Amino acid sequence: MPARNPDLHGNVPDKADVALLLIDVINDLEFKEGRALLKRALRVADKIAQLKKRAKRANVPVVYINDNFGKWRSDFKGLVAHCLDDDVCGRPLVQNLKPEPEDYFVLKPKNSGFYSTTLDVLLHYLNVKTLILTGITGDNCVLFTANDAYLRDYYLIIPSDCVTSYSETENRQALKMMKRLLKADVRPSNSIRFSQPARVRRAGDQQRRKSA
Repeated sequence: MPARNPDLHGNVPDKADVALLLIDVINDLEFKEGRALLKRALRVADKIAQLKKRAKRANVPVVYINDNFGKWRSDFKGLVAHCLDDDVCGRPLVQNLKPEPEDYFVLKPKNSGFYSTTLDVLLHYLNVKTLILTGITGDNCVLFTANDAYLRDYYLIIPSDCVTSYSETENRQALKMMKRLLKADVRPSNSIRFSQPARVRRAGDQQRRKSA
């Protein structure tokens, strides 16, 4: 049997204990509830942007997890361009959280970032043990992704100020559920210290033990 390729054909140079996931933030929000969701999304977008900047400074890989909007010919760069260049509802959100060339991206056909995607393979090659989940919506795609991550034994940090849903009640319930059932750490984003990745992981481990 051939030896395992150590770097996924040269396309995954990073090695990190922790990865930051941005879920469904590249979104035109062109649907019935989109304008209402935009108001809530913009409230957390600044927090996510600040968290991303700190992650980049600490060489923590950033992965965009995004819907393909039911189009199997979807292209991530095309989705970004559509949201930035066209007059769409979600444009302010994407302007705040637009990806950089060195960021990773995964397109998903369903709610979970793991379902029928390359996310598991990417994280495996990065040697990631802890996932920080941010984005929209907390009670749907963030929840489904967190559930699949938990089943794969990742430590989960889901900052309460970096996730939003269609209502505050739904978001609060989703965070409470992920904390209780998935052992997620839901501390605010400003308490995450990327300069001490092992400490980030241990904090997640402690949270899991406390919730057990």
